[in-house]
Amino acid sequence: MPLTLEIVTPEAKVYSDTVDSVVIPTVAGEIGILPGHIPLLTQVENGELRVTKGSTVQWLAVGGGFAEIDGDCVRVLAENAITEEKIDENAVENAMQRAEQQLKEAKDLDPQQYEHLQSLVRYAGVQLAVKRRRR
Repeated sequence: MPLTLEIVTPEAKVYSDTVDSVVIPTVAGEIGILPGHIPLLTQVENGELRVTKGSTVQWLAVGGGFAEIDGDCVRVLAENAITEEKIDENAVENAMQRAEQQLKEAKDLDPQQYEHLQSLVRYAGVQLAVKRRRR
């Protein structure tokens, strides 16, 4: 019996399909989900989410949020998420450099702005790792 996987961000539904398994990066480490998994609610960390369907493995970059596993349904509510094929490597590198530069030049940023910039850099790093995985 397959899993139903949905990955949603505030902007859009990024992924929706039936899959064989999913590996989610959480604050406590990666967790693998197979059909029949116990109910679980966990915090998602910036990282690489891996989806297996048949013999195909698909990688997505996710940034923050929560995952809910209920029966054979997995819902990931993420701050950011993108599939490998939609990642624009040059745009991500440029955004990462801008955020890093702002962090270096930051003198009187409030803690929330500082954390936001750090989060942008981490998520950009995850996107680059996902995109460069096949090289």
